[in-house]
Amino acid sequence: HKTIIADGLATGVTAVLPHGGDLFRSKVRAAVDIINGFGKSVGLMQLSELCTIETPILLTNTFSVAPCAEALIKRAIAANPEIGRKTSTVNPVVCECNDGGINDIQAMAVTRHDAEAALDAASAGPVEQGSIGAGTGMTSFGFKAGIGSASRSVEIGSRAFTLGALVLSNFGRAGDLVLPDGRRADPKGLGEPESGSIIIILGTDIPLDYRQLNRAASRAGAGIARLGSYWGHGSGDIAIAFTTADPLPHVSPSPFISISRVDDRYIDLVFEAVVETTVEAVLNALCAAQGVAGRNRRRIPALTDWLKEPL
Repeated sequence: HKTIIADGLATGVTAVLPHGGDLFRSKVRAAVDIINGFGKSVGLMQLSELCTIETPILLTNTFSVAPCAEALIKRAIAANPEIGRKTSTVNPVVCECNDGGINDIQAMAVTRHDAEAALDAASAGPVEQGSIGAGTGMTSFGFKAGIGSASRSVEIGSRAFTLGALVLSNFGRAGDLVLPDGRRADPKGLGEPESGSIIIILGTDIPLDYRQLNRAASRAGAGIARLGSYWGHGSGDIAIAFTTADPLPHVSPSPFISISRVDDRYIDLVFEAVVETTVEAVLNALCAAQGVAGRNRRRIPALTDWLKEPL
């Protein structure tokens, strides 16, 4: 993460690295599901067409997509100087949410160097959650939100796999949040239309083909619906799913490539994990965040302030 907090500013960048190597040379299979397309992300068209990811994924605010894309392109070129000259160009993937309710988004405070700092800070350890990085200025269901993550172990046959979700949570109308115990959490905010967006990144080592990854990504919508969202007109809700199994070389030494995939008889185990991790990641984003004052001086409470009993 790279967090920016200053006078009027509450924003940042969060980086997701599918693996620690050169993604341009060793691409991961991926798919994207546009649950509701009110968004300004970069790189999703080629991702949808070629079903691969060849850069880290950066998350940020709506007006900071450009410097983040520049950081990804420059870093890829530094590692592979032939990009755009002796080989193909590179497809940066940057997703965004509008944090303008807390952050002065017109200041366009995020720079390429901030994006690079987020990339440099990425690690394989536990994910810091709540009001951090890209999640610094985000809200959900009238509460302060931000970055959340969750994971599940999935056993298929005699093998154990992991599926993880990371969300940039900035969606949901105040009063619509349905908690796992059935309570409806209402911060007594304004009855504004649902807007704001959520980005859901799903990563796994389960061998899934492109079709299965797309089907898995689409199940993230069931997760956010379970929380009370109806995918409002102004909400950009996007799910990206990737697998680290059988990475694809930039240039294959053979005209044929073999990949493994799970038999569809077991795919419901994946779907269930997607829904559960999506729900839990959003709740973790809400529970890890602290209440703040918005730009209009209206206080945005934390979900933990509202809860009388822990989830």
